[in-house]
Amino acid sequence: MRSLVVSHAGKFRAELPHDAIDEALKEPGTILWLDITDPTPEDQILLREEFGFHPLAIEDAVRSHERPKVDAYGVLRDDDGDGVPDAPAEPLTATEDAETTDELAETVLIPLESLPIAEADKHDEVDRNGYYFVIFYAAVYDHQEDHIKAHAVSMFIGSNYLVTVHTGPLSHIADTIARWRALRSPLSHRISVLVHALLDAMVDDYFPLMDQVADRVEELEDTIFIHFDEGSIETIFRLKKDLLSMRRIVAPERDVLNVLLRRQLPIFALEDMAYLQDVYDHIVRVTDSIDTYRDLLSSALDSYLSLQSNRLNQIMKTLTIASIILMTAALITGFYGQNFKFFPSMDWRIGSFWSLILIAAATVALVIYFRRKKWL
Repeated sequence: MRSLVVSHAGKFRAELPHDAIDEALKEPGTILWLDITDPTPEDQILLREEFGFHPLAIEDAVRSHERPKVDAYGVLRDDDGDGVPDAPAEPLTATEDAETTDELAETVLIPLESLPIAEADKHDEVDRNGYYFVIFYAAVYDHQEDHIKAHAVSMFIGSNYLVTVHTGPLSHIADTIARWRALRSPLSHRISVLVHALLDAMVDDYFPLMDQVADRVEELEDTIFIHFDEGSIETIFRLKKDLLSMRRIVAPERDVLNVLLRRQLPIFALEDMAYLQDVYDHIVRVTDSIDTYRDLLSSALDSYLSLQSNRLNQIMKTLTIASIILMTAALITGFYGQNFKFFPSMDWRIGSFWSLILIAAATVALVIYFRRKKWL
């Protein structure tokens, strides 16, 4: 499913046909946001033909398990017009003249992490063909399954367009588009502001998620120390696994923001750096929270194992005391069960009661002894 929003001169259009995307992108002052949910092969063709995105980037975008990353793509000649790069091109530098720019009318894109940091007011004719390909993750806590679910969002960020690709509905994108289209919207008419708003919305939702994890950890601690539910061990391992997955997501996202802060392409202006730095700081706080809760879960797991071991020791001690008491009673009954003709107290009328009295007295004496030793 596709959702297209085009803004031009403060006016929004959502009914634009998808085959008119190329013409809309050429209009000065036009901002375009294309959101693709559950991409199909037709969507991949659209991304390749209308935007000219690199096939490798499109392949990563339609997958839902890619690692968070950012790739900066630049320009590569395609002399035969078959849509396939002929040979690796030299990185674009400040010494290339206008004739070189004219020769790059039909282009495809390749990563160019080696490019120097570009100035926002230079070589706009060349750099407008470059774009960032970013993979970021949104995460929510599913109370029914007691599980953290992460949703990958692939973003193609150009000078005047933003293309988002993801699986399943995502409230962050819908809410950001609604804020953008709202009357008196705080979001200005720039792609960098939209990107920041979307990233900030996804990262800010990490904090309620961490609060829910904290509540779950407290519940597990109460379950362990108060009720000692043996089923809590499974919950602890599942939550530790979820936090490890979140750690593997959040840590690369810091690197993503670091690359964006370096401004390899003039998509983000200098005034945008403070906003990206704010998102970066939030990511660092989330990372610290994840590490803290992982440590708390490890401590809870150690406490659970210690309590389980202590309970096992108590059970073994109780069984040992019981076996000693029963062994003493068996000793007395075994003594009087010997088959001798002349045996002490064999002719007593209270002989059976006497053996019972001995068993009871021995049992009481053992219990008193064990209590004084604090074994019982």
